[in-house]
Amino acid sequence: MDLARGKPLDVGSHGIAVEQLPPFDAGPFDPCSLFPNPSLPLELEIGSGKGTFLIQQATLQADTNFLGVEWATEFWRYAADRARRHALANVRLLRGDATQFVRHWLPASCLRTIHLYFSDPWPKTRHHKRRVIQDSTLIEFHRVLVAGGELRIVTDHDALWQWDLAHADRHSDRFAREPFCAPPSAREGELVGSNFERKFAREGRPFNAMVLAKRPGK
Repeated sequence: MDLARGKPLDVGSHGIAVEQLPPFDAGPFDPCSLFPNPSLPLELEIGSGKGTFLIQQATLQADTNFLGVEWATEFWRYAADRARRHALANVRLLRGDATQFVRHWLPASCLRTIHLYFSDPWPKTRHHKRRVIQDSTLIEFHRVLVAGGELRIVTDHDALWQWDLAHADRHSDRFAREPFCAPPSAREGELVGSNFERKFAREGRPFNAMVLAKRPGK
């Protein structure tokens, strides 16, 4: 896949591979240290794709650091190059497994928001263990979110939506389900304005969305 259509891509300091991080067992890791201004609150996007949402939102929300995690190298390079060209100091793209990054590297109460938009539905039963939302990941998401922090979910896949709802119900002691409000960077009629959303909207697919807000004290 050549997303750049033959043009050279330069991830610069905006692109970071998980192999460049300190070993997860080397001691506490501060994800804010990846940014020029580590004092800003941090939000995480799992599966950034081409980086459309991150770049749109970070441009409007300069008082927040945004870390996107993308497994596919070609998408990671493309998104990091876009962030570099836009000179967005508050955006970094990490290439690696997002759930492993959350579990092994992130300290407690370090994220204000986790964005999970149009994740892979892994429709075959034998692949359901690869879906992002699991009992174990919801426990980890609760751990790394600040009090009142949000897990924001959007999907076009009905079976995955039912899966997400069932998991949210099982963890209602950790998360309160709330309505989803579009971020300021979304266009009229959009939920988040990601590249996948715009593609799927043209195909006429329906979307489902929810916010899971961290309950305190668990």
